[in-house]
Amino acid sequence: MPTSHDSGVGIDPAFLALPLSKLSSTALQRARDFNATHADFRVERLRTQDLSLRDGSLVDSSEGDDVGFAVRVVIDGTWGFASGVALTPDEVVRVTEQAARVAMVSKAITHERIELADEPVYQDAVWVSAYDVDPFDVSTADKVGLLQEWSHRLLAAAGVDHVSADAQQVRENKFYADSHGTTTTQQRVRIYPQLEIVGADHDKGILDAMRTIAPPVGRGWEYLTDGVYDWDAELAELPDLLAAKLAAPSVEAGRFDLVVHPSNLWLTIHESIGHATELDRALGYEANYAGTSFATIDKLGTLQYGSEHLNITGDRTAEHGLSSIGYDDDGVATQSWDIVKDGVLVGYQTDRRMAAMMGHDRSTGCAFADSPGHIPIQRMANVSLAHSPDDLSTDDLIAGVERGLYVVGDKSWSIDMQRYNFQFTGQRFFAIEDGRLTHQVRDAAYQATTTDFWNSMDAVGGSQTWVLGGAFNCGKAQPGQVAAVSHGAPSALFRDVRILNTTDEAGSR
Repeated sequence: MPTSHDSGVGIDPAFLALPLSKLSSTALQRARDFNATHADFRVERLRTQDLSLRDGSLVDSSEGDDVGFAVRVVIDGTWGFASGVALTPDEVVRVTEQAARVAMVSKAITHERIELADEPVYQDAVWVSAYDVDPFDVSTADKVGLLQEWSHRLLAAAGVDHVSADAQQVRENKFYADSHGTTTTQQRVRIYPQLEIVGADHDKGILDAMRTIAPPVGRGWEYLTDGVYDWDAELAELPDLLAAKLAAPSVEAGRFDLVVHPSNLWLTIHESIGHATELDRALGYEANYAGTSFATIDKLGTLQYGSEHLNITGDRTAEHGLSSIGYDDDGVATQSWDIVKDGVLVGYQTDRRMAAMMGHDRSTGCAFADSPGHIPIQRMANVSLAHSPDDLSTDDLIAGVERGLYVVGDKSWSIDMQRYNFQFTGQRFFAIEDGRLTHQVRDAAYQATTTDFWNSMDAVGGSQTWVLGGAFNCGKAQPGQVAAVSHGAPSALFRDVRILNTTDEAGSR
């Protein structure tokens, strides 16, 4: 059973003061009256704060505090779902009856009977994510003050014309109860600080930007203040990196060896492996929004997804992972499992319905709804690339390249509807000549198919190069839902990758 990761931090008392047990009992009893074979009840409170500064001045301080509940039932093999915001027994009864009516009406147009994979019962389970300082316990004035101090430090540097600073903060509480006896109460905190500087070379008519590569994390405000991340070092190097980028020559298109830093590689993993191995995509259920997947179930156990160095896990338990949770929205205890082993596709990400369809003993714990107003769907775990058992540094990988590029930081990307043909840019590209970094280049992007790219991976770095990156804004489904997810990766070396000059491709010169 998952255990709490908190450091003496408990569930928000205001959330615990809600009539959680009374409301869940009311919903589940009313669902039984309709002979539901499964029913679950969720109460959620989602508190958010976004701070945005431009050139040291606060331009936005927005807060949200959303509370609501949802009821989901399976009646005669058909899903029913409804939600509400008034936390009263009468409203819970009304919404439960609405969910039951949805199931009964939907039966006539449903062609597949809903079955759910088995899962043990977890009674009164509690889980809290790993953080020390709840960002909502820190005054807005103190938070803005820190971002202002960092902004003014950057504005004082030569060549910096403008600075933006942002901090997104979330505290998510969920209570879940189902008709089989599971009850869970959970709290997780996440934060995403980011700073970006803008400068120009007026003689060349070039405007460009450089931003921090610190990833979003499942931590609290200590991420910015307690030495968890070396913000001083990163802020100090940004102006010089921007100046070098403005002075850099445009890249020569061609084929190069490529060393990719984890601050860039996480996004390639997300788009070409994370989404591609969601089982609902592979089965064709997620087809309208961002497509299906080339990694169909007939390829399971045979598809050579990448080289022998490609070992990918799905993990909803990783400490500080944005997708980490104790129990998912199907009441499943979260876990870690193999998706790609020694380059071969061996697994998918599933919820209880998808697991049952595949004949699996249990789900991998990937059901998630981003609000009480949305039904849980299969969402991405922390999908990560394992590091090498050898003590290889990023410098070791670079030393093995005669002519190539080293890319740091994510920027833009494009991938087709089946997660197969793609191209990615980066915050900064450095030329590699005879095993050494020389200078930055501009206008670079790398392009490949998913399997060609991952099969070209010739080496991965050791544990000291591994970083947990990620995003707050992974979109999926219709109506659209947004989820936060992390992806760990070491630095990695790829051979003979196609490099584009983006300016030439755009016909800009």
